[in-house]
Amino acid sequence: MRRSERDLAHAAKNTTRRSLLLGGAMSSVVGVLGFRMWQLGVRDAEQYYLLAEENRISLRLVRPDRGRILDRAGKIVADNEQAYRITLVKEEARDVDDVLQKLRVLLGLDAETVSKVNEQIDRVRAFVPVTVKDRVTWDELSIVALNSPVLPGVQPEMVLSRVYPFGPDFAHQVGYVGPVSDSDLENEAADNAPLLRLPDFEVGKTGVERIHERTLRGMPGTRRVEVNVSGRTMRELDLDPATPGPDMQVTLDHHLQNFMRVRLEGQSAAAIVMDVTNGDLLGCTSAPSFDPNLFVRGISSRDYGTLRDSEFRPLADKTVQGAYPPGSTIKMSNALAALETGLMDPEETVACNGYVEISGRRFHCWKRGGHGRVNMVGALRESCDVYFYEVAQRIGIDGIFAMNDRLGLGQKYDLPLSGMAHGNNPSRAWKQERYGQDWLIGDTINASIGQGFTLASPIQLATMTARLASGTAVLPRLVRPRTGQDQDTAAPAPLGLSADALAIVRQGMFEVSNHERGTAYSSRIADPTLAMAGKTGTSQVFSITAAERAAGVRSQDELPWNRRDHALFVAFAPFDAPRFAVTVVVEHGGGGSTAAAPIARDIMLFAQHGGLPPEDAYPTSQRARIREDLALLSERILPPDGTIATVSRT
Repeated sequence: MRRSERDLAHAAKNTTRRSLLLGGAMSSVVGVLGFRMWQLGVRDAEQYYLLAEENRISLRLVRPDRGRILDRAGKIVADNEQAYRITLVKEEARDVDDVLQKLRVLLGLDAETVSKVNEQIDRVRAFVPVTVKDRVTWDELSIVALNSPVLPGVQPEMVLSRVYPFGPDFAHQVGYVGPVSDSDLENEAADNAPLLRLPDFEVGKTGVERIHERTLRGMPGTRRVEVNVSGRTMRELDLDPATPGPDMQVTLDHHLQNFMRVRLEGQSAAAIVMDVTNGDLLGCTSAPSFDPNLFVRGISSRDYGTLRDSEFRPLADKTVQGAYPPGSTIKMSNALAALETGLMDPEETVACNGYVEISGRRFHCWKRGGHGRVNMVGALRESCDVYFYEVAQRIGIDGIFAMNDRLGLGQKYDLPLSGMAHGNNPSRAWKQERYGQDWLIGDTINASIGQGFTLASPIQLATMTARLASGTAVLPRLVRPRTGQDQDTAAPAPLGLSADALAIVRQGMFEVSNHERGTAYSSRIADPTLAMAGKTGTSQVFSITAAERAAGVRSQDELPWNRRDHALFVAFAPFDAPRFAVTVVVEHGGGGSTAAAPIARDIMLFAQHGGLPPEDAYPTSQRARIREDLALLSERILPPDGTIATVSRT
């Protein structure tokens, strides 16, 4: 049916309205889109450009080379060596289990290693390389290279890793580095944490390596790289190189250090050589030692268990961590206190019949029959306990404490060593605070012979000896100025002790080693120009009961090792112009004169000669035996230039 004109006009009117509405809607949409495009392309262009650039450009940390550590002569004792490792990238390997199985056969990996690799793979992103085996040999590297077609995702990498060329010689003092632990991350500042999260990053764990970690580590660099959407590196755009850590020099002498370690083999002991003029530690050895290279990439459970469970405690640095009753080595301090206060004349004699009764208790001398009448020099020479019981009653614990403190006992020194023991220089206030008890006369008597509450570390005894020898408040030093130059601009301050008092004490020490009645006469030095002044010490580990004393005290050889007395010896030389102070502590060694003094003499002679001493430095009657001993030592120590990097392990 044909539509009327009216209907056509009405339809045209409706069509025009719809067109206008549709056109308006479309115009609005186009306008909004255009405005948004103007926002993105013009107004906010810079902001979105930066966002896009950040998505495309990634900043990566560049690990710095660790600073080396050198001995006082410039020999490198902690170095960085180029090493190869085999890594695996999960996203490239496709079948990780298959690749690891092939590597297990080619490289001889054990199940524990494979398990650790799988754990690492699960913790990192798919494109991050994971170390499968570190420090691979050239043969192992060649095998992997030949089989590379069937080892997708496997790559060899060259890295710098810490190495200790002289193994156990500096293990306790220089310390070692190891993998970053959770506690390392917790203790690190937030801005440094990303560096520690780099794969296989190493941080100092003990000794100089730990205390000077921030310095030796250096400063990381950065590189700008272009990455794809999954984070894989496409190309490097810019590099800001890392700043290597500066080299550091210690005061230790490797030739002496190596000799001391070899000389102490078979003992649980500590020995220190200090320059009395400036406090430099020339030798500082704890025995037995260990190979720090075992810890660099993570020590095995078996190796660590062996070190941990040894009764000789090779992991402990006995030179600073050990705290021992100092025994008779403390008697010089008591003598000085009596002289300085004027409470005892050096020529006054005390009768020793083997014991003295004080407050109803009998205190014995080490010599059962007694020493007879002795003056101060004689009491030091023969180590008469009864004489020093009398000294202690006159000066009291306050006098003992004050002089011990003056000589450096009971103090912690500013040394870059781990876990230093404070020792204990007891006082009235200390006992009251610690035990809530008053100080007793018996406590004073025990303190006078270095027993009871008194404890000292070998480094404290070495400092005491250096102060007695020099008359100055010398302090021990292990790290030299970074310039490598000796910058002793200020000499150690005087102790303020009278020259006469020091001379009497030094004479007593001289006669210990050089008088036929001295307790260390058998360990004397024959050359008078190198003569040694010393003091023996024997500290009880277990008290002797009255019943045991009445039945006859058993000899040290008859006792179990861990019940024997500690043996101590302190000395300085040459007597006329002191240069070296030596301290030796042999755990459960028995007696200071028999166990510690002979070791100290050998070390003192080596320090003075700069190498193995000649036979004529020893008494004539001992030279046949000494000749054999020196021959054995010469076979086991390194040459002076330290060219042999393979040393015997203890």
